[in-house]
Amino acid sequence: MQGKRPNPIISFNKSMSYRIKVPSRQLPVDETELVGALEQWLMDMKKYRWSLLAGLGGVIVAGGIVAAVLWYNAEHARKAHDLEREATLHFLMRPLNDPQKVEANMKEAIALYQKVTEEFPNTPSAPLAWFGLGNAFLETNQIDAAITAYQTLISTYSSNAMLIDLARQKLGYAYQLKNEPAQAEQAYLAVLNNPAALNRDHALYELARLDESQGRFDGALSRYRELTTSFPNSPLASEATIRQKILEARQSFDVPESASPAPASSPSPARSSSAGAKP
Repeated sequence: MQGKRPNPIISFNKSMSYRIKVPSRQLPVDETELVGALEQWLMDMKKYRWSLLAGLGGVIVAGGIVAAVLWYNAEHARKAHDLEREATLHFLMRPLNDPQKVEANMKEAIALYQKVTEEFPNTPSAPLAWFGLGNAFLETNQIDAAITAYQTLISTYSSNAMLIDLARQKLGYAYQLKNEPAQAEQAYLAVLNNPAALNRDHALYELARLDESQGRFDGALSRYRELTTSFPNSPLASEATIRQKILEARQSFDVPESASPAPASSPSPARSSSAGAKP
């Protein structure tokens, strides 16, 4: 019987130590290369210094020009705003019991509005000045000048939607005062056909009055009904209701035309002034 063969055992001397050599993470710096690269960079800077200085100067000049333009535009906008505000104060604060003072105020307002439109046409105050100028001309019975002012505002500053709708309404008033009902109707329809217009109720009422003054009673009645139905909260709804009842009674009893007099075709001063929040 053979003896049991012993298992081979690999023994390690505990006194022996094993170390894993970790390579250094810091790469050796070649000072010669570093100095050479720095010298090359300095040489390139020296070589292209005029181009670099020219580019830097161009950036500085461009920045200065932009800053000057911004300052110039801001200064023009401020001056235009002050002039437009002064003109509006002359328009609104005219003493109605002193005709000479009224005339002086209106002349000053017109002159200031014109100064804004002529000298500062690209400022935010310019469309307001055109609107105020049209109102001032309308107030002083310069109808053709008022029409020109409103038309200029509409054609030049079409992006100012709310002011454009007010100008179209005032343009309709001016055409009525000039006894051109067809032109007035077109101006009012331009407002009425714009769903976003805030003064559609005013345009609808003026169209109804225009129909009534022209003897188109069925059309007037239809517009009055549309106004009371579509704009029940309008300040013109109650007056439209009264006119509607008169025209309905006329149809029911076939009363003579003189029994239900139509309102004047020209807009009343009170209604004209209520068309816009600002002249």
